[in-house]
Amino acid sequence: MTVVSEEVLERLAGDDVRAAREAISDIARQTPVLTSRSLGEACGGRLLLKAENLQRTGSFKLRGALHKIARLGADAERGVVAGSAGNHAQSLAYAARARGLACEVYMPDEAAVAKVAAVEGFGGTVHLGGESVDDCVGYARERAEETGAAFVHPFDDADVILGQATLGLELLEDVPDLAKVVIPVGGGGLLSGVAGAIKAARPEVQVVGVQARACSPFAAALAGQPAPPTAATIADGIAIKRPGAITLPLVQHLLDDMCTVGDEDVAEAIVRLLERAKLVVEGAGAVGVAALLAGAVRPAHSGATVVVLSGGNIDAGLLATVARRHETAAGRRMRVFTRISDRPGGLAGLLTLVAHSGGNLVSVDHVREGVELSVRETGVELTLETRGARHAEAILQALKDAGYGVESLDVSR
Repeated sequence: MTVVSEEVLERLAGDDVRAAREAISDIARQTPVLTSRSLGEACGGRLLLKAENLQRTGSFKLRGALHKIARLGADAERGVVAGSAGNHAQSLAYAARARGLACEVYMPDEAAVAKVAAVEGFGGTVHLGGESVDDCVGYARERAEETGAAFVHPFDDADVILGQATLGLELLEDVPDLAKVVIPVGGGGLLSGVAGAIKAARPEVQVVGVQARACSPFAAALAGQPAPPTAATIADGIAIKRPGAITLPLVQHLLDDMCTVGDEDVAEAIVRLLERAKLVVEGAGAVGVAALLAGAVRPAHSGATVVVLSGGNIDAGLLATVARRHETAAGRRMRVFTRISDRPGGLAGLLTLVAHSGGNLVSVDHVREGVELSVRETGVELTLETRGARHAEAILQALKDAGYGVESLDVSR
């Protein structure tokens, strides 16, 4: 373990975390710990959700940003600058505005539109460029040297880590029977801080990290393997190329287990949290629930397992896409193709039958090209909402019984 990490461990075990909480308490919220019986039953244990998606700016990142600015003091007079995929950028802009400071952030070209808009809404100046967070961090360092602004790293900074550790204090206070904590891992700042604070007080509590399979440099590093090539993932908030110099040894020291999850599991977790817990959670924030639902992580045999929902800043378009895919997979949304007579009343007869079967029509399109049709026929594609898989099958059967040749189409493709 490096000397710097030894120092950070000592600070995490001492009064510095409490001092950090005091420094940020005028702005950062103490977020709730929520129960979810349905998710607990699905995972097979007592499951609690640390709803950091309800934090101001929609992410835990505000804690670290506020504490870093507090520690900078006069060194931040020329403003602050950072590189981020979105959540750190939003939080730093919000924190800077609250403390009367200028803020510039560098974000990847593919950054979520909602996150860019949020940064600008908080008064931050956004520069788009680069393919990854690592690229943007490099640009931000250069900008800090040019302008004299204070550079604020999204995770590999002791004061940022101490700010994130305040979440661990809240868990220790709010969950007396805490047995396991499941934490999303991007750069490792959240896990380092939370695990450090918890282990210092209760070393028996298990800490499990979860990464997106498409971008899992920590998992590779812990296994002694080179970092795999990164790929696009809906958990973009934790997509980094390499662990931090400070966070890697901390994670190695504090972590009990690490796993990865795929985007399909993450998408399912997003929808389950929306439907069952009534919580909007982004991909990066949902990876812990994804790991539990997929069986990659098991809840504690006794005591509470807490999943940290690290953020809720999901693009509305992506949320709608994920929800539609889930509806299709569950049989509550389907698209069908059939042929009808190209005469007055042909479409009305088809739609009347759908209505009598209880289907809700979302859209209807005539298809006259690219399919085999007789001279007096037209093709029709219907998108329907149903009550579930059995109801969908009943609608299809009713159409077949009425003489329609029906093809079921996969709306998710």
